[in-house]
Amino acid sequence: MNLPKNPPLILASTSVYRRELLQRLRIPFEVISPKVDETPLTGENTLDLALRLAKAKAAAVAKAHPHAWVIGSDQVADLCGAAIGKPGNFEKALAQLQMMRGQTVTFHTALCLMKGDAQTTLNVPTEVTFRKLPDDVLKSYLVAEEPYDCAGSAKSEGLGISLLKSIKSDDPTALIGLPLIALTGLLRDAGFVIPVKN
Repeated sequence: MNLPKNPPLILASTSVYRRELLQRLRIPFEVISPKVDETPLTGENTLDLALRLAKAKAAAVAKAHPHAWVIGSDQVADLCGAAIGKPGNFEKALAQLQMMRGQTVTFHTALCLMKGDAQTTLNVPTEVTFRKLPDDVLKSYLVAEEPYDCAGSAKSEGLGISLLKSIKSDDPTALIGLPLIALTGLLRDAGFVIPVKN
């Protein structure tokens, strides 16, 4: 019996979190770093920024690999209309957590699946409400987990969950960086078999 073979698939990302998430689907894929300027455009809102960057990442890799399906994804955290990026260090992370204390932040996780002229781009929003915690708790968390490469400075898949009061989303993997429920649907529409029989 000949089992169906999935088309070539590329993840256009440098994120270890997205790579680990995509591995859950147990389909072969390649990882290629997209070279994309992630600077927001003047007047660009957070949703449009996430969608544009997801598409740009996919397009940057798809141009050189026309026979493969390419996944691009980007996440932008939004607090009262302002984008919250990756802090990079302890001081900036603490400032972020202090600013988000007791607030609800919307994480826009945009996804683009592209091959040649065929493409689908969508957004999976996640509303995260942070607990009102004192500075000593926030500092202890940052020292323990060092989430300086995460927008919003808290890893929900790790100890960062202790800082959160609630998470509202249609896809629990979206907050980590790659919405697998939405992606699985897009891949099946593109002809992928998930799961693949051994």
